[in-house]
Parts: sequence; structure tokens; C-alpha cells
Amino acid sequence: MTTTPAKPDPGRVLPPNPRQAAIVVGSLTLLLWLIELVDVALPADLDLNGIIPRALAGLDGIIWMPFLHGGWGHLISNTLPFAVLGFLVMAGGLGQWAAVTGTIWFTSGVGVWLTGAAGSVHVGASGIVFGWMLFLLVRGVFARSFRQLLVAVALLAYWGTMLFGVLPGDPRISWQGHLFGALGGVLAAWLVSVANRQVAVRS
Repeated sequence: MTTTPAKPDPGRVLPPNPRQAAIVVGSLTLLLWLIELVDVALPADLDLNGIIPRALAGLDGIIWMPFLHGGWGHLISNTLPFAVLGFLVMAGGLGQWAAVTGTIWFTSGVGVWLTGAAGSVHVGASGIVFGWMLFLLVRGVFARSFRQLLVAVALLAYWGTMLFGVLPGDPRISWQGHLFGALGGVLAAWLVSVANRQVAVRS
């Protein structure tokens, strides 16, 4: 007897492998805390490795920015949304999560490098957090998924005020990272919807 593998569900709202999702996102969250602990204990001035806009020496900060935070308060404010949103983005599987996160990471980092204030140093995982948030908010529109739209409404009700962070305000806050992270999330949601339609056509 032969069986046909189940088609992927583009309207999923929870990871197909919750244990794997929890381990991956939990490990990354723990890594953020360990890096901040090292930075404080040495002190290592790791924050200086963040993005320095339009400086070649700060270009590699695109890689390091999400791992670095300007103190415990900064890290604590990012921890819960990082863990929750990162877990929910895993609904499309580990491979899709990596592609979505990479798109947001790159878009946020390049946007900060191009538009940030000269001489400033940008650190923090909030660009990825904003990207994940926008990905989760708009994916249901692209996928025409009622379940995903319900999740989006719940996220808006709980964390909707964070979206004001894409606007210029406190000079100590990288609104550029938030804005370009959010744009990266929308781009990632569109790319996922295109990929899902192509899979559906081939099926």
C-alpha cells in the first residue's frame, strides 16, 4: 500500500514540531542572555561591534547586531516577544523560519547601515522582533487564512503599541532597525506566499 504525504498547510498557526521550535528559539534566547552576561562580566564592550552606519568597519555589525544589547533592561524588553514571536513564526517549519528570519535580519541590518545617524552604534534583536511581528500580522492576508488573521488580531491586541517604534523618537532607540525589520517581515510574508502558491500549482 502506498500513501501520499500530507500537503503542507500554508494556514498553520502553530509549529508542526513544537518541541523542535521551542528548543531552537529557547536556545537562541538563552544565547542572547549568555552574551549579555559575558559583556557585563568582563566587561568586553561587545556593543561596539554593532552596526555603525555607512562605516566599512561597522558593516559586519549587520551580523552581530541582534546578539548585542545595551544593558539588561534592553535585553529583558526584547526577551518575551523574541521567544513568543519566534516560536509562532516556526509554523511553516524550520526551513521557512530560517529563510524568513534571514530576510528580516538582512533587510533590517542593511537599512540601519544605510540610514542610521552617522557615528551611532546600533545593537539589539528588536529589528528581528519587529520583522517577525509584521510577518505574523500580514501572512494571513497573503495566505487568505482566517486562522492566521485571528492570530494577527490577538497579537495586535497585546503588542500593537510596539508598532509605534517604527517612528523617529527617542534617539537612544534604533527606529531604523524597527522600520526596516518590519519591512523585511512584510517582504518575507510575500515571498512565503509566492513560494506556497508555486508548491500548490506543482501539486
